[in-house]
Amino acid sequence: MLDSAHQESSALFSDIAEDISNKGFSIQPAAVPAGLAHRLRQHVKVMDDQRFGAAGIGRDLTNNHNEAIRCDQICWIDGESEVGREWLQWAAIMQRQLNRELYLGLFSFESHFAHYRVGDFYKRHLDAFKGQANRVLSLVVYLNESWQPQDGGELVLYADERDMTGTVVIPNFGTLVVFLSEQFPHEVRVAHHDRYSIAGWFRINSSDTGRVDPPS
Repeated sequence: MLDSAHQESSALFSDIAEDISNKGFSIQPAAVPAGLAHRLRQHVKVMDDQRFGAAGIGRDLTNNHNEAIRCDQICWIDGESEVGREWLQWAAIMQRQLNRELYLGLFSFESHFAHYRVGDFYKRHLDAFKGQANRVLSLVVYLNESWQPQDGGELVLYADERDMTGTVVIPNFGTLVVFLSEQFPHEVRVAHHDRYSIAGWFRINSSDTGRVDPPS
Protein backbone atom coordinates (compact mmCIF):
# COMPACT_ATOMS: atom_id res chain seq x y z
CA MET A 1 0.00 0.00 0.00
CA LEU A 2 1.29 3.45 -0.88
CA ASP A 3 2.10 5.75 2.02
CA SER A 4 0.29 9.07 2.33
CA ALA A 5 3.07 11.07 0.63
CA HIS A 6 2.97 8.80 -2.42
CA GLN A 7 -0.81 8.96 -2.49
CA GLU A 8 -0.70 12.76 -2.42
CA SER A 9 1.85 12.84 -5.25
CA SER A 10 -0.21 10.37 -7.29
CA ALA A 11 -3.32 12.54 -6.88
CA LEU A 12 -1.29 15.63 -7.80
CA PHE A 13 0.08 14.01 -10.96
CA SER A 14 -3.45 12.94 -11.96
CA ASP A 15 -4.64 16.52 -11.54
CA ILE A 16 -1.75 17.71 -13.71
CA ALA A 17 -2.58 15.11 -16.38
CA GLU A 18 -6.23 16.24 -16.42
CA ASP A 19 -5.21 19.89 -16.75
CA ILE A 20 -2.75 19.12 -19.56
CA SER A 21 -5.45 17.15 -21.38
CA ASN A 22 -8.07 19.88 -20.99
CA LYS A 23 -6.11 23.12 -21.37
CA GLY A 24 -2.46 22.35 -21.99
CA PHE A 25 -1.06 23.69 -18.70
CA SER A 26 -1.35 23.15 -14.97
CA ILE A 27 -0.59 25.51 -12.07
CA GLN A 28 -0.39 23.78 -8.69
CA PRO A 29 0.30 25.98 -5.60
CA ALA A 30 2.36 24.41 -2.80
CA ALA A 31 2.52 21.18 -4.80
CA VAL A 32 6.07 19.96 -4.19
CA PRO A 33 6.34 17.85 -1.01
CA ALA A 34 7.24 20.29 1.76
CA GLY A 35 10.34 18.42 2.93
CA LEU A 36 11.74 18.12 -0.58
CA ALA A 37 10.98 21.76 -1.38
CA HIS A 38 12.76 22.97 1.76
CA ARG A 39 15.80 20.75 1.10
CA LEU A 40 16.02 22.07 -2.45
CA ARG A 41 15.73 25.62 -1.16
CA GLN A 42 18.49 25.08 1.41
CA HIS A 43 20.71 23.41 -1.18
CA VAL A 44 20.45 26.16 -3.78
CA LYS A 45 21.04 28.87 -1.17
CA VAL A 46 24.37 27.38 -0.05
CA MET A 47 25.66 26.39 -3.49
CA ASP A 48 28.92 27.96 -4.60
CA ASP A 49 28.17 30.83 -6.98
CA GLN A 50 30.89 29.49 -9.28
CA ARG A 51 28.69 26.48 -10.05
CA PHE A 52 26.20 28.80 -11.74
CA GLY A 53 26.83 30.03 -15.26
CA ALA A 54 25.11 32.43 -17.61
CA ALA A 55 22.11 30.80 -19.28
CA GLY A 56 22.16 30.49 -23.05
CA ILE A 57 19.57 30.44 -25.81
CA GLY A 58 19.25 27.40 -28.05
CA ARG A 59 20.86 23.97 -27.72
CA ASP A 60 24.14 22.30 -28.61
CA LEU A 61 26.01 24.18 -31.39
CA THR A 62 23.37 26.91 -31.62
CA ASN A 63 23.56 27.79 -27.93
CA ASN A 64 24.57 31.40 -27.33
CA HIS A 65 24.35 34.07 -24.65
CA ASN A 66 22.17 37.13 -25.23
CA GLU A 67 21.50 39.24 -22.15
CA ALA A 68 19.00 41.33 -24.09
CA ILE A 69 16.75 38.24 -24.08
CA ARG A 70 17.68 36.41 -20.87
CA CYS A 71 20.15 37.07 -18.08
CA ASP A 72 19.55 34.43 -15.41
CA GLN A 73 22.20 32.09 -14.01
CA ILE A 74 21.75 28.30 -14.10
CA CYS A 75 23.25 25.09 -12.70
CA TRP A 76 22.21 21.73 -14.18
CA ILE A 77 20.94 19.07 -11.77
CA ASP A 78 22.86 15.85 -12.42
CA GLY A 79 22.05 13.85 -9.30
CA GLU A 80 25.45 14.51 -7.74
CA SER A 81 23.85 15.68 -4.46
CA GLU A 82 21.44 13.67 -2.34
CA VAL A 83 18.67 16.25 -2.75
CA GLY A 84 19.34 16.40 -6.48
CA ARG A 85 18.81 12.63 -6.70
CA GLU A 86 15.64 12.93 -4.61
CA TRP A 87 14.31 15.61 -6.97
CA LEU A 88 15.11 13.55 -10.07
CA GLN A 89 13.41 10.50 -8.53
CA TRP A 90 10.25 12.51 -7.82
CA ALA A 91 10.27 13.85 -11.41
CA ALA A 92 10.73 10.28 -12.71
CA ILE A 93 7.61 9.15 -10.83
CA MET A 94 5.71 12.07 -12.36
CA GLN A 95 7.03 11.12 -15.82
CA ARG A 96 5.83 7.52 -15.49
CA GLN A 97 2.36 8.54 -14.32
CA LEU A 98 1.94 11.18 -17.05
CA ASN A 99 2.96 8.57 -19.61
CA ARG A 100 0.35 6.15 -18.25
CA GLU A 101 -2.43 8.73 -18.23
CA LEU A 102 -1.60 10.79 -21.33
CA TYR A 103 0.37 8.37 -23.57
CA LEU A 104 2.98 11.05 -24.26
CA GLY A 105 5.97 8.76 -24.75
CA LEU A 106 8.13 10.86 -22.41
CA PHE A 107 11.63 9.39 -22.55
CA SER A 108 13.85 11.52 -20.33
CA PHE A 109 13.96 14.53 -18.03
CA GLU A 110 16.49 17.34 -17.68
CA SER A 111 16.42 20.22 -15.23
CA HIS A 112 18.49 23.01 -13.71
CA PHE A 113 18.43 25.44 -10.83
CA ALA A 114 17.86 29.02 -11.96
CA HIS A 115 18.86 32.17 -10.12
CA TYR A 116 17.40 35.49 -11.23
CA ARG A 117 19.31 38.31 -9.60
CA VAL A 118 17.86 41.77 -9.12
CA GLY A 119 17.14 43.12 -12.60
CA ASP A 120 17.22 39.74 -14.35
CA PHE A 121 14.47 38.65 -16.78
CA TYR A 122 13.71 36.29 -19.66
CA LYS A 123 11.78 37.77 -22.56
CA ARG A 124 8.86 36.06 -24.26
CA HIS A 125 9.87 32.78 -25.93
CA LEU A 126 8.91 29.18 -26.66
CA ASP A 127 10.76 26.24 -25.10
CA ALA A 128 10.34 24.21 -28.30
CA PHE A 129 9.35 24.95 -31.88
CA LYS A 130 6.79 22.69 -33.52
CA GLY A 131 8.42 19.81 -35.36
CA GLN A 132 11.95 20.99 -34.54
CA ALA A 133 12.60 19.85 -30.97
CA ASN A 134 11.88 17.03 -28.58
CA ARG A 135 10.83 18.91 -25.46
CA VAL A 136 7.21 17.97 -24.82
CA LEU A 137 6.41 19.27 -21.34
CA SER A 138 8.06 22.17 -19.54
CA LEU A 139 8.12 22.32 -15.75
CA VAL A 140 8.91 25.06 -13.25
CA VAL A 141 9.14 24.84 -9.45
CA TYR A 142 9.59 27.93 -7.28
CA LEU A 143 11.86 28.01 -4.22
CA ASN A 144 11.14 31.52 -2.91
CA GLU A 145 9.90 31.95 0.63
CA SER A 146 7.82 35.01 1.61
CA TRP A 147 7.68 36.38 -1.94
CA GLN A 148 6.00 39.79 -2.09
CA PRO A 149 4.09 41.46 -4.98
CA GLN A 150 6.76 44.15 -5.27
CA ASP A 151 9.42 41.47 -5.81
CA GLY A 152 8.30 40.98 -9.43
CA GLY A 153 9.71 37.98 -11.29
CA GLU A 154 6.31 36.63 -12.35
CA LEU A 155 5.99 33.94 -14.99
CA VAL A 156 3.49 34.87 -17.71
CA LEU A 157 2.04 32.07 -19.85
CA TYR A 158 0.48 33.18 -23.14
CA ALA A 159 -2.16 31.12 -24.91
CA ASP A 160 -0.58 31.79 -28.32
CA GLU A 161 1.38 34.39 -30.26
CA ARG A 162 -1.64 36.72 -30.40
CA ASP A 163 -2.27 36.69 -26.64
CA MET A 164 -1.05 39.94 -25.04
CA THR A 165 -2.48 39.37 -21.54
CA GLY A 166 -1.50 35.87 -20.48
CA THR A 167 -1.85 33.94 -17.23
CA VAL A 168 0.35 35.38 -14.49
CA VAL A 169 2.03 33.04 -11.99
CA ILE A 170 3.56 34.43 -8.80
CA PRO A 171 6.81 32.54 -7.98
CA ASN A 172 5.66 31.44 -4.52
CA PHE A 173 7.45 28.70 -2.61
CA GLY A 174 6.54 25.17 -3.76
CA THR A 175 4.33 26.24 -6.68
CA LEU A 176 4.60 23.84 -9.63
CA VAL A 177 3.81 24.80 -13.23
CA VAL A 178 3.68 22.28 -16.10
CA PHE A 179 2.81 23.18 -19.71
CA LEU A 180 3.13 21.97 -23.29
CA SER A 181 6.52 23.19 -24.51
CA GLU A 182 5.53 23.84 -28.13
CA GLN A 183 2.25 25.55 -27.37
CA PHE A 184 2.77 28.29 -24.79
CA PRO A 185 4.98 31.35 -25.30
CA HIS A 186 6.06 32.64 -21.90
CA GLU A 187 8.28 35.15 -20.17
CA VAL A 188 9.78 35.93 -16.79
CA ARG A 189 9.26 39.54 -15.74
CA VAL A 190 12.06 41.55 -14.18
CA ALA A 191 12.95 40.31 -10.69
CA HIS A 192 13.37 42.92 -7.94
CA HIS A 193 14.62 40.35 -5.43
CA ASP A 194 16.81 37.24 -5.71
CA ARG A 195 14.54 34.62 -7.28
CA TYR A 196 15.24 30.87 -7.23
CA SER A 197 13.53 28.12 -9.19
CA ILE A 198 13.98 24.82 -10.97
CA ALA A 199 13.24 24.65 -14.70
CA GLY A 200 12.86 21.24 -16.34
CA TRP A 201 11.74 19.50 -19.51
CA PHE A 202 10.27 16.09 -20.19
CA ARG A 203 11.48 14.91 -23.57
CA ILE A 204 10.73 12.26 -26.16
CA ASN A 205 13.47 10.17 -27.74
CA SER A 206 14.62 11.44 -31.12
CA SER A 207 17.74 9.32 -31.44
CA ASP A 208 18.83 8.28 -34.92
CA THR A 209 21.78 6.40 -36.36
CA GLY A 210 24.05 9.43 -36.23
CA ARG A 211 22.93 11.11 -33.04
CA VAL A 212 21.91 10.07 -29.56
CA ASP A 213 19.28 12.17 -27.89
CA PRO A 214 19.41 13.31 -25.18
CA PRO A 215 23.08 14.20 -25.66
CA SER A 216 25.46 13.41 -22.84
